[in-house]
Amino acid sequence: MRTSAIKRTTAETDISLELNLDGAGESLIDTGCGFLNHMLTLFAKHSKFDLTVKCKGDTDVDYHHTVEDIGIALGSAVAEALGEKRGINRYADTTLPMDEALILTAVDISGRGYLGYDLKIPTEKVGDFDTELVEEFFLGFVRNANITLHIRQLSGSNSHHIIEGAFKSAARSLRKAVELDGTDEIPSTKGVL
Repeated sequence: MRTSAIKRTTAETDISLELNLDGAGESLIDTGCGFLNHMLTLFAKHSKFDLTVKCKGDTDVDYHHTVEDIGIALGSAVAEALGEKRGINRYADTTLPMDEALILTAVDISGRGYLGYDLKIPTEKVGDFDTELVEEFFLGFVRNANITLHIRQLSGSNSHHIIEGAFKSAARSLRKAVELDGTDEIPSTKGVL
């Protein structure tokens, strides 16, 4: 089974995370940030990854460390669960509508961490969540998962819809990219990813 358990403890956060790439989209999320709980729950549902996250962070300061460190932990878990990346599809993309918002994501399980980020979120906050933290989450994620991820907003005016569309679209792209193709081959002419 392609699973991982990550424990990440810093002076700012204490995170326990469990991931199953071959799950059913079940989740148990407690980050201390309601909006992030919502995004990770729908990320699990749309990726079909089983995901458990427990975080105690310095949310009395703000959500920055919690969001960034959970992105780091989730990226590390994906990298560990994929191992050598044998038999995966590697590439995938999804264009996802969320009411007026339309979000395109494309992923390459490349072994190289890169984020192409083009969301124009019109408000600084959704509830008490700073919208600039969406980019921080995905940066932490791609750098530690060692994947290339492009996120493009094709339309949208509602901040919640734009962010939710990004998480759902990224989840669906990852779901397709990590699916097994029935071979035991590493999908690269280099022989390694």
